[in-house]
Amino acid sequence: MANSGEPVGTTTQSVRGHFITFEGGEGAGKTTQIARLAQRLRENGLSVVTTREPGGSPGAEAIRHVLLSGAAEQLGPEAEAMLFAAARADHVDSLIRPALQRNDWVLCDRFIDSTRVYQGLTGAVPARIIVALEAISVGDCKPDLTLLLDIPADIGLYRAAQRRGDAAVDRFEKDGSEIQERRREGFLALARGEPSRFAVIDAAQDTETVAEAIWYAVRTRLGIGGLGN
Repeated sequence: MANSGEPVGTTTQSVRGHFITFEGGEGAGKTTQIARLAQRLRENGLSVVTTREPGGSPGAEAIRHVLLSGAAEQLGPEAEAMLFAAARADHVDSLIRPALQRNDWVLCDRFIDSTRVYQGLTGAVPARIIVALEAISVGDCKPDLTLLLDIPADIGLYRAAQRRGDAAVDRFEKDGSEIQERRREGFLALARGEPSRFAVIDAAQDTETVAEAIWYAVRTRLGIGGLGN
């Protein structure tokens, strides 16, 4: 949406809701940066919904436990991908689409690109299945902007371990640096294929620098430069 040129504090009334997804490997800092961006948008008078995948709605949260505990792994990669799609369909119908219809801003920790990389690239689920599941679960509810927090796998795994402490590793954190690096390259390949949707952020930088890079990407990519600093 073009900047109207109105003073800061009055532009927000004309800014429609947007759907922004955060992607990246383990330990990239998505949760921290979603919270930072949400606060900044709210300070500009915008209504913001933060959510995550798998999860975000009651039905999807029930499936989340099955997926992240590893209980679904024994069913095979295609069945696991179907569970992700089922969770996503409920998430989109119950939370994301209604929020966007209210002109809320939706910030989501992972979405379709994680399935493309985790289940497609390193899970070996055929692309035709990934495409079909995406069409069923998402339809036309696609992100306006995807912020890819890019970080080398070894740094991300170290950060994830520091954050986790004594808690058990989840289904995907347990994978080694070789697989994690393949996922990183997969995300970067997606970003190169859709440069108009993706903004790649160097997540190895300090938290404040990353937050500023994200804010710049949001303001410039979505054409809302009239928002405050």
